[in-house]
Amino acid sequence: MLKTAYSFFIGILLAIFVGFGISAFYVQPVAPEYPNQVTGGKELTEKEKQVEQQFNVQQKEWEKKMKPYNRNVSIMTLIAATVLVAISLLFEKKIKILSDGLMLGGIFTLLYSIGRSFAAQDSKYTFLTVSIGLVVAVVLGYFRFIRPEKATGKKRK
Repeated sequence: MLKTAYSFFIGILLAIFVGFGISAFYVQPVAPEYPNQVTGGKELTEKEKQVEQQFNVQQKEWEKKMKPYNRNVSIMTLIAATVLVAISLLFEKKIKILSDGLMLGGIFTLLYSIGRSFAAQDSKYTFLTVSIGLVVAVVLGYFRFIRPEKATGKKRK
């Protein structure tokens, strides 16, 4: 039980490590702050209307910048997830507990990548990301669970 919890903990930490690592070195565009001058009363003054319009323009510009940012973060995390899963397969027979943690970290990072692809608001890119995630999951499942049964003729626990 403790080994399972440890592997799960390693997996979560790896996903957090990748996410915060990317955000530390690839800074997100800064969102505009809602102006304090707009009181939100029934009738806005002419000046408040201008300030609110300016905010709306800045908000739309920020949203335009966020779409490619989310796509790029998704690509980086997808690569990181694939690397983590590949490393987990390399260490599968040598250090099982770390291999399991790396595998879970890769899966959690893959889920994060898919979530960021949704934020990119590009359905074709999201489909591509989900497709790659599916391929990684199927390949991982084959190498971790099916292939060992063929090689030894025994079922794996």
